[in-house]
Amino acid sequence: MASGGECKYSCKTASETLEWIHAIINFLKPYRFFLDAHVVNFFKERLWEAVDKEWMDCLRKEPVDDLLRIPSGAVQDHWPASLKEFVLTLRSLSLPREQADLQKDFPGLRVASLNNVLAQGMNHKKKHEIEALSAVIGSIASRVGVDTIVDVGSGQGYLSQVLSFEYQLSVIAIDASSHHGRITDARAERIKKHYAAKLRKYQYGLENRGLSTPKTVTCRVLSPDMLKALSNSLLQKDDQKPNNDGGNVNEKPLEGSAGNELTSSLYANGKPSLVLAGLHACGDLSVTMLRTFIECADVRAVISIGCCYNLLSEGIIEADTQCGFPMSKGVKSAGLLLGKNARDLACQSAERWRSLGEAAGLHNFELHAFRAAFQMVLFQHYPEIIIKSPAIGRQGKALRRQHHRRNLESSADIAESLSQKNYKEASCSVISRTESADTEGSTCNDAVSFHENSSHWSSRNCEANPIDRYSTFVKFCHSGLHRLGLQNSEDIEFSGLWKQVEPFSELIGPYWTLRAALGPVLETLLLLDRLLFLQESSNMVEAVMLPIFDAVLSPRNVALIAKKL
Repeated sequence: MASGGECKYSCKTASETLEWIHAIINFLKPYRFFLDAHVVNFFKERLWEAVDKEWMDCLRKEPVDDLLRIPSGAVQDHWPASLKEFVLTLRSLSLPREQADLQKDFPGLRVASLNNVLAQGMNHKKKHEIEALSAVIGSIASRVGVDTIVDVGSGQGYLSQVLSFEYQLSVIAIDASSHHGRITDARAERIKKHYAAKLRKYQYGLENRGLSTPKTVTCRVLSPDMLKALSNSLLQKDDQKPNNDGGNVNEKPLEGSAGNELTSSLYANGKPSLVLAGLHACGDLSVTMLRTFIECADVRAVISIGCCYNLLSEGIIEADTQCGFPMSKGVKSAGLLLGKNARDLACQSAERWRSLGEAAGLHNFELHAFRAAFQMVLFQHYPEIIIKSPAIGRQGKALRRQHHRRNLESSADIAESLSQKNYKEASCSVISRTESADTEGSTCNDAVSFHENSSHWSSRNCEANPIDRYSTFVKFCHSGLHRLGLQNSEDIEFSGLWKQVEPFSELIGPYWTLRAALGPVLETLLLLDRLLFLQESSNMVEAVMLPIFDAVLSPRNVALIAKKL
């Protein structure tokens, strides 16, 4: 087995970034069929026929573990040369995702280990993200001499509260949900009481000094003008009321001339400087942050970690178009549009696929087969529904629980039949769902990972697993019809349809992993476009991209960090 080498491209300058972007665009051109495909149509459109037959003939015989490593750039010596070149080139075009040494990149960085009060409600993934990101924000704020942070898309306020209480920064938390705002305020008050009690104990009644809670704002940010107006209006209020005790402010959306007028009036007297920060700010929100950073003189730095590329706006490529993609003049001039399916694909995580394990990977492929076969049911019996692009939700959890129970019940029989003297009962662990939206049914982002000693558990010997795939498929269809509000038609011949598609179901694994291998390079393209936008905008901006999280824990781990010189 061989693995893909290090990325051979650089993005330190605009010309280097553009060279990298062009290399990606040129590589993707012959594989447009992968980008435009939707795996729910695997059987209906016979998607495997678009792929090199030699590749599919080779990969249909491969163990599941080898398939799961394809998105990470791992190849096997016996594979066709063209297939190995495809996988290795993809890897060389993708941003490195291994977590950076933050102490090296930010000398003097202090990463605070969150106490139980601050970490309350956070899962392991969120705690990891907040600890790393808050430390980076604190370091950047110190470097640019700013102590006010605008947390864009603040959610329940985890990041805002750590910045306030642990790093003593003034924080404005903006989120579209008023419910999130109320949760943030209530949680902040509880944390403040805890810190006040500590100060009372150790500083003799000075509990109110240095304690401020995030100011929460409920507002849907629709444009850079609006974000500028909001930030500056709140700073103006802070100037008038320096005791910043937090509290919720409801702001109405401001766009166009109204937003511009308010921005102009607020800038008349000059306002304090800001740092914009966003942890997985969804879709266009990350893009709005970057534009605001360039357009607003008072924003000294931005730290943006995006997600939900499927929700990005994408439109006609013109010089003055302000869509989520493309942002940069360089990509606009290349004439590239990705489309929603390709942006969905950019959310795939090579690290998550690699860590799944054979049984969980095989079960994921099986669920994709069920969903694609269910699409045939809809196409043949409910054609009017297909036009609406139906979403049946994530049915994988219940099916996986049933799958696991049956595996546990039959584990002794399987162990005996395989003559594994040291066979251990399979164990399972849940991998947390990422912020990235899954629009093609079940993926590794919300999978149960089974770990076992058997080293060859591929689709070629899945008969050893006593699971009635057909009956599970029928249950999947019944559940799907129910979720769509459709009556089960007696005309549906589930058995005949399953017999029609099952011979090709073993091709889903190879097809899915080849297509998923394009995910990291598509995400790289989206992030390079954002970086190039900043590099094109001003010579007085320093911008870098850095993977600041563990990619297995947090697949969207690349932070775009920029500051004005």
